[in-house]
Amino acid sequence: MKLYVGNLAKEVTEQDLREAFQAFGTIESAIIIKDRSNNVSKGFGFVEMPNKAEAEAAIAGLHRKEFKGRSMDVNEARPPQERRRGGFGGGKRFNGGGGGKRFGGGGGGRRW
Repeated sequence: MKLYVGNLAKEVTEQDLREAFQAFGTIESAIIIKDRSNNVSKGFGFVEMPNKAEAEAAIAGLHRKEFKGRSMDVNEARPPQERRRGGFGGGKRFNGGGGGKRFGGGGGGRRW
């Protein structure tokens, strides 16, 4: 079972997560999500526990508990949602469909 762990202090490491969750059972993986540009923690991560009962015990035991000065959020992770690509709602706002010439819409006249 994959668990979301949020509201983490910036200094929390993956080893710290492992140690906190090992009290409840077997840990398959523990990862802290970091900003790509500066490699600093984004304040959340994921822990995978193969045994559902142990994972539920970890949620019950750690959710809203203080960990390194912050109150941790621990919940079952939700599947990732599909992300939209492109700016301006997928790029449809300024390509065609409209009657204006300014942004490449139809309507005759000179094309950009």
